[in-house]
Amino acid sequence: MNIINKINITMKKILVLLLMFAPLSIFAQQKFGYMNSMEIVQLMPEYAKAQTNLTNLQKTYSEEYDRLRSDIEKKGLELEQLKDSLPANIVQRRQTELEGMIGRLQQYEQESYQHLQQAQAKELEEVNKVLREAIKAVGQAGGYVCIFDVAGGVPYISESLCEDVTVAVKTKLGISPTAVAPR
Repeated sequence: MNIINKINITMKKILVLLLMFAPLSIFAQQKFGYMNSMEIVQLMPEYAKAQTNLTNLQKTYSEEYDRLRSDIEKKGLELEQLKDSLPANIVQRRQTELEGMIGRLQQYEQESYQHLQQAQAKELEEVNKVLREAIKAVGQAGGYVCIFDVAGGVPYISESLCEDVTVAVKTKLGISPTAVAPR
């Protein structure tokens, strides 16, 4: 074998080794981040506003439910007190009316629950939108390949290979980096 063939074989081996380890070295140069969205969300003013809006809506639905229930109780007591002194057809009509009111109360309860669920989804979507925009801005500014959310159930994150960007996202949202979510 001549020296040129040996050099070619050696060069091919080196090239194969470089190609095998190049992806690892490229991967090692990439930046990965992680954060805890639950910690951040609970500190966001948008979340506090959403919670207030939902609490107020819940209170409105609850007050209306209580009013309707009170009306039913009054009608029921009135019917109970007067049923012996009223003709049977009037008692029957009032019982039917009372049953209709109970049905409307049950329907109202279901509808208000559905409306509350829809309002909650809409409010939280707005909060998530603001959070996603902040995460994206931090990712782009920091040159991160991706940012993992440990609140989403990531089973393992190497803290030596990834950087915690929770503070950076808090800062981007105007939240004090030292602020701690209530437990």
